[in-house]
Amino acid sequence: MSWSKLKQQLESFLSPALVGRVEYRATSYRYALDKSGSCYLAVDKKNVLNMNDTTTPIRWYQTEQEIKNDPMIEIPVDNEEIEVIRKETKGTVPEDRLQVIARGRKISVMAKELLSAQSSLSKSNFTVAATTFLSRPIEESLESQDILLNILALVDRRVGKKRILNMSEKIKLKHPAVQYFYEIRRRTL
Repeated sequence: MSWSKLKQQLESFLSPALVGRVEYRATSYRYALDKSGSCYLAVDKKNVLNMNDTTTPIRWYQTEQEIKNDPMIEIPVDNEEIEVIRKETKGTVPEDRLQVIARGRKISVMAKELLSAQSSLSKSNFTVAATTFLSRPIEESLESQDILLNILALVDRRVGKKRILNMSEKIKLKHPAVQYFYEIRRRTL
């Protein structure tokens, strides 16, 4: 599918409140060896989804430790997870320490997932991801581990106000790029 046709289809699914604010852009170089160019998303005429750009408002992580030490990441821990650790330690660990251990385990898993999603985004082809998004149900894109599919789904008009408001806890566990577009969409409600 040509870029102009793909862009037109993506823009037709854009939430009415985001029309004119969120844009899909592409650059290509005629004499480049791979001739692929790059695609990115722009919000209010500023490129935001470009990992190589240091001026982007989205935080891109280089290591797992950066994720673990980021104070902006909130990890909700429920009683079931604390109970599992209590059973593993046979009740020898103080109560306040159980929550710290549960959070530590959960953030380690999340850090691996974030770095994996981020590295797959840097290698991905926007056109392939966008075509996949257009051919799948919106629920699959929302639940996917792919950052780009999550973002395309969040700015989609088929995701309603109620669903956006109900996903606030799930979004806390997603990449900052997904959180950024979630906040943009949530502010339009």
